[in-house]
Amino acid sequence: MVERMKLVHVQGTLPHLDEFLGACCLDGRFGLEPAADYMSASLGYAPLNEEDPYTPLVQRVQTLAKEVGQDLPEDAPQKTPADPDTREFLDSLTQRIDALRDEKASLLEQQKLCQEGIDQYSHFLSLKANVDDIGNCKHVKVRFGFLPKAGYNKLMSNYADDPYILFVPCSQTADGYWGVYFTPRSKAQETDGIFSMLFFEPLRVPGAAGSPEEIVEHFRENLEVVQQSIDSLDDRLRKVWQDNLEKVLAIYSGARYNAAVFSLRQYAAVKGAHFFCVGWVPASQIAEITELAKSIPSIRITVDDPDKSGRHTPPTKLRNAWFFRPFEFFVEMYGLPNYDETDVTAFVAVTFTVLFGIMFGDVGQGLVLTAFSLFMWKVKKNPLFHLMIPCGIASTLAGFVYGSVFGFEDVLNPLYLAIGLPGKPVSVMESITGILLCAVYIGVVLVLAAMGMNIYTQAKQGHTGDVLFGTNGVVGVITYVSGVDLISAFMGATVFMPVWLAAILLVLGLAALLFAGVLAPLVNGDPDWMPAEGWSGYLMQNFFELLESVLSYLSNTISFLRVGAFVIVHASMMMVVFTLAGTPANPVVVVLGNIVVIALEALLSAIQGIRLEFYEMFSRFYQGGGHKFRALDLNDAATVVPTDAS
Repeated sequence: MVERMKLVHVQGTLPHLDEFLGACCLDGRFGLEPAADYMSASLGYAPLNEEDPYTPLVQRVQTLAKEVGQDLPEDAPQKTPADPDTREFLDSLTQRIDALRDEKASLLEQQKLCQEGIDQYSHFLSLKANVDDIGNCKHVKVRFGFLPKAGYNKLMSNYADDPYILFVPCSQTADGYWGVYFTPRSKAQETDGIFSMLFFEPLRVPGAAGSPEEIVEHFRENLEVVQQSIDSLDDRLRKVWQDNLEKVLAIYSGARYNAAVFSLRQYAAVKGAHFFCVGWVPASQIAEITELAKSIPSIRITVDDPDKSGRHTPPTKLRNAWFFRPFEFFVEMYGLPNYDETDVTAFVAVTFTVLFGIMFGDVGQGLVLTAFSLFMWKVKKNPLFHLMIPCGIASTLAGFVYGSVFGFEDVLNPLYLAIGLPGKPVSVMESITGILLCAVYIGVVLVLAAMGMNIYTQAKQGHTGDVLFGTNGVVGVITYVSGVDLISAFMGATVFMPVWLAAILLVLGLAALLFAGVLAPLVNGDPDWMPAEGWSGYLMQNFFELLESVLSYLSNTISFLRVGAFVIVHASMMMVVFTLAGTPANPVVVVLGNIVVIALEALLSAIQGIRLEFYEMFSRFYQGGGHKFRALDLNDAATVVPTDAS
């Protein structure tokens, strides 16, 4: 249901603004609006334009925690006494942490150099010569690097006999060779050009003394020492943080609280030493909010009902039972109901769950879907997984009707015999015509339910003409039922009334719908009920509108055939799985097939269910277009925090 709202006006002196905001506007019950929008500009009230001193403080503590590698608690912040030494304390703590981090950064650079040295010299372990001696050769130039296989083959083919080129492979990979080439310094430029054409990749190795094996060992020893120093610094950082944690958390909690209060100050309109605030409060909370506000000095509060003129539309806050609440996700996806519109959450919850269960009926797969959705909801808190839990239960119950457990059609036969049934209530592949016909009748019932919702909503809003003569009003229901009855009689199916009566009601209903544009305003007492374009223009236009309405009755009903079709598709896909599994059934194929069917069919059934809700039912009675009730709630991390009053 849509919760009733009250418009609350608050006046007071500016020194008590923060006290009012903290007491009344931080627990999700007071949705502030820009007060200037509710006042005459000539009165001289204007929004506050201030620099936020608290958010930078919050960010500073968060930065400190990130530098130390610690997490900050995100529980509800609390108001704390102001501490004049806060900035000095944070400055001192920052200096100590920065000094330790600078020292650590130097060690990390050393660690990086040691690791690079190990990685680079490890390619040349087979080279037994002293690297320092090789690099200091007076007449010979040396280059370390990587030569691709193609380049190595060309080197061996074209330059094997060149006395001025010597390449010594030290290690080999799938792509080529790590090695060293030697050349006289007088031939260095020419040799470098040759190796460049062979795509030799030179490697700049850090200077060191000894053989590559000795150098690598030396780097490893240094790396171990550096790592010990880094670990010691990390311990010192953690100790500094832990020693000051209590005060840091107090500063963090207080800064977050003050930042939240400050973010709401922008909604106030101020003139001199006085402020003015406006907001929406659920009617069920108004008594407590009023009492809290009146307990603050200089505060004056006025409570009004929503403006009937529609100048300021109340926000929409949905309040539903726990079973229906997850399906608010679908309602918000389509558009929240207007304040005076009917909340369709319960309608969606029941119809979507039933339709999904019918299309995805299997005991085993339904239980898997339920368990998976429950797990994902606990882990991710995604509302989509939350609403799939009852859908999985509905699928399980429908599976008992179809007698299917992971596609096995005979597993439940002993259960049916035990309760006195000759067999499964519905054998899908043997009842295709009946299933499709049943799907159409389900469509008829749901279309009528949508029309009933429209009649209720229009009556609630006082639109008597639309209640009686609308396409989805009383005349629309009579016309639709009469048409269904005539089609049923033509197809030899069950009829609801005599054919002659249905034919008369259909003709009268179509005539009433044709002239609904005149009859509805006439009933509403509109003095301009006569068609402005003249009767000929009116009849021409409304004839095509009537034709469109009749076609919508037909298309909306036929669209529910997809429910029966997906029942058959689900059973057919499991038949394919067992055909692929062979005889006896390969358990791996059966398991993989069930996984594929669960994923694919659950997705398709959900999509089709949403489509039927939005296009076949919502289009008949639901407008949407409401705006969500938004209020800052420090107890709820998921709350949307207002940041822009404009």
